[in-house]
Amino acid sequence: MDKIPEYTGTLRSHLLDVPHVIHQCSGIRIFGRKIRSLVFSTDVAIIKNVNADAIIAVYPFTPQPAIAQAIIGVADVPVFVGVGGGTTNGPRSVRLAAYAEHQGAYGVVVNAPISDETIFQIKKVVDIPVIATIVSSEMDIGTRIAAGADILNVSGAAKTPEIVRTIRQDFPDVAIIATGGPTDEDIERTIQAGANAITYTPPTNGALFAQMMRKYRSRFDQN
Repeated sequence: MDKIPEYTGTLRSHLLDVPHVIHQCSGIRIFGRKIRSLVFSTDVAIIKNVNADAIIAVYPFTPQPAIAQAIIGVADVPVFVGVGGGTTNGPRSVRLAAYAEHQGAYGVVVNAPISDETIFQIKKVVDIPVIATIVSSEMDIGTRIAAGADILNVSGAAKTPEIVRTIRQDFPDVAIIATGGPTDEDIERTIQAGANAITYTPPTNGALFAQMMRKYRSRFDQN
């Protein structure tokens, strides 16, 4: 059957949809779940109302277990939790990774500046995937993988497809998550370069509310 039966309900019919082009990805199978789309958000209202396969919860502050627990508790899908690598590093990142696994995280994400030794230590204490962030093709990808990184998370802005392509040539079997960009064309280029899964940044809560308020105002303006 080509047609997939679907139920959306009334109150949840305006859920956020990730771009359909992401379904072209091969996906990454983690603990039996195939993950093609990841939403980059820590907004629990967005997380509860989006149809992505997973959540990637990283943010520009010191990682805090209370934030991870809130997101994991709200999400209906796997959550990949940031455990530092920049300001937060070393033994603290190792402890955060172990705690994230106990909280129910599906994987831990480390930032680009993290040391290979810290990745090695994290991998010794967790049984969930360690996802290493890659921001440039000049980084030593081989040492990241050798240290224990299971998945690479490529975040190179406009250069992301180029970085993914370079990694895929050198490491044909490594699992790659990559930021997709703002348009379907950008996402497709990243997939064609070799990404297995795509991270999508949704509109902000404020932007979505603004759209809704414009619709409400137009109803009154017409009367």
